[in-house]
Amino acid sequence: MQLSELTTLMHDFVRSKGWYAEDNKRPQTPRNLAISLSLEASEILEHFQWDEDFIKENLAEELADVALYLLKLADVAEIDLEKAILDKLEVNAKREWD
Repeated sequence: MQLSELTTLMHDFVRSKGWYAEDNKRPQTPRNLAISLSLEASEILEHFQWDEDFIKENLAEELADVALYLLKLADVAEIDLEKAILDKLEVNAKREWD
């Protein structure tokens, strides 16, 4: 599945919850989405807080949350995430690390 298809599915979900309505309690602004993305990413760390053991299905769920917020943030900020990823891979290919 392409990123654009995942973004469409994400839009369908957000729309079904009424989060695009102007009077909703979860405005889909870049600021709010960036905060939500950070919070969800932090939840990934909970799976490794005390040891290296984790439940794969639970970790997968948190990774999916992060991906969905990332797609939404890129969309609201009008960033072509696929292009941004490809551009960054090209930049990183030219970098040197210790």
